[in-house]
Amino acid sequence: MENFESLDDEQSTDAPAVTGIDRRNFVKLAVAAAATSGFALKAAGQQARGGRGGTPAPPPIPLGQGEPPAWSFQAYPGGTGALLEKLAKERGRAAFDRAKFEVQPWKGPVPGTEEEIVYLPAHRLSALVKARKISSVDLTNVYLERLKRLDPKLLCAVTIMEGQAREAAQQADAEIKAGRYRGPLHGLPWGVKDLFATKGVRTTWGSPDFQNQVLDYDAEVVVRLRDAGAVLIAKLATGMFAQGDQWYRGRTNNPWNIAQGASGSSAGPGSATAAGCVAFAIGTETQGSIVSPTVRNGLSALRPTFGRVSRYGGMVLAWSMDKVGPMCRTIEDVAMVFNVIHGSDEKDPATVTAPFQFDRNADLRKFRIGYDDHSPKEFLDKLRELGADLKPMPARPGTQGLSALGVESAAAFDYWVSSWPPMPADSVAMLAAAAADTTSGRGRRGGGGGTRNRFSGRGRTSTALDFMQSQRRRLIVMKQMAELMKGFDMYVSGQGDVGLTNQTGHPAVVVPYAFGPPAAGGNATTPSTAPPQPLCTTIIGDLFADDKILSVAHAYQKATDWHNRHPSIT
Repeated sequence: MENFESLDDEQSTDAPAVTGIDRRNFVKLAVAAAATSGFALKAAGQQARGGRGGTPAPPPIPLGQGEPPAWSFQAYPGGTGALLEKLAKERGRAAFDRAKFEVQPWKGPVPGTEEEIVYLPAHRLSALVKARKISSVDLTNVYLERLKRLDPKLLCAVTIMEGQAREAAQQADAEIKAGRYRGPLHGLPWGVKDLFATKGVRTTWGSPDFQNQVLDYDAEVVVRLRDAGAVLIAKLATGMFAQGDQWYRGRTNNPWNIAQGASGSSAGPGSATAAGCVAFAIGTETQGSIVSPTVRNGLSALRPTFGRVSRYGGMVLAWSMDKVGPMCRTIEDVAMVFNVIHGSDEKDPATVTAPFQFDRNADLRKFRIGYDDHSPKEFLDKLRELGADLKPMPARPGTQGLSALGVESAAAFDYWVSSWPPMPADSVAMLAAAAADTTSGRGRRGGGGGTRNRFSGRGRTSTALDFMQSQRRRLIVMKQMAELMKGFDMYVSGQGDVGLTNQTGHPAVVVPYAFGPPAAGGNATTPSTAPPQPLCTTIIGDLFADDKILSVAHAYQKATDWHNRHPSIT
């Protein structure tokens, strides 16, 4: 089993020593002190830029949390234009059209118990709803009641949208009865990570400072799923500001073992889906927050290639790293949901439309599949049994000095940090010590997350030169990764390569492969005493090979039953 926690927070770095600060660092720290305390440099700067006769210059265009920068990260090292030309030549223009996803018809009796129904894969629930063997209203009521009953133990839900959900389910049933079937998600209850805007419903970002925030628009992923007929029943918990599984109500728990956190920061989607409280969920990842809770909660999920799903309406941590993806109980469910939500969106300039053609009957002999030294043997053995010809992967490039997360998140939250009253500090040295203390929970805002340091520390003191040089190095690593992947469509990674592949934008699919005691890590219980739970591994795909890695993972799941197991929750 992979052993890591979500990395969706500012990377810890060595802070300047409290004593012996050189002139450059002194100036940087002084600027940081000023930037975090509403100091007078803004006014001084405006006066210095004043017009003729001392007339103050007009203020800059105001910024909130989500406005993207003028340029966008492109996962393909040669640029998106070159990528599209390459794909069009290889696969034809028709491959860019959204594929039609057909669910297999339901056969046999309808399950009669709540436990049997809620743990059905979403694509099997789809078959039941399409055939009108179960109504969306009945299905929604089952999930709502289960969510309300289990949430006090799991703390997986922020807002249960009972009234809106029942109205949407009634509309779905009426449309299906009238022959206006919208597709395989029509009538299915789902939940979204509480980073996404939902008009008229709280969007809290897991923080007590924003627990009453109500936005007047919907995120693009919410719109696309609503247009597909899916029924949104809950805003699901995220760790505070997309960090870990702790939020203002407490810790979201793993339904396989409620003494263990669900991992973060898509903790709510992971916990609720594994507990049978939603048919599927949507999470986000910047540096591990889809992969980590999927592993912890024993699910199937896709962290897509960067740019394949719109982030519009979602809280920003890093414009060049944030990604949106489905968290489900099976790989076929993942493909079914992703088929609806992927594609370009003018409101998110980083998005791109690329072919997605999921193959339920993939021939593993046609794929070039690698593996690293930590890949689980039982998973590799099954792939070989299914016809895969596996090759060892060369060493992947390192990522030292690449992260832009601190700078980007500081920019995204500058509107908030700049509104704070002055921070009490007797000296620049005290500021340096506070910036170094990112784990003690002494941040002024939001309790134990060190939030003030997170959004006002290193990210605000890095120079523009530091940032640009790190991004130049990032492109070098992206080219190195592209060269390495020339001989592979994908590779199995025992430890996920989370840090590297979030920098390069490569997709990852998580799939359960065994059952047993979890590895130690984070807030896990001792492995020798922890109850058994699913063990998962990761398949990393070449850029925009999301359909290929899902097809291979689905072939594995057709030949195994690990994904059919579920926790027993009283």
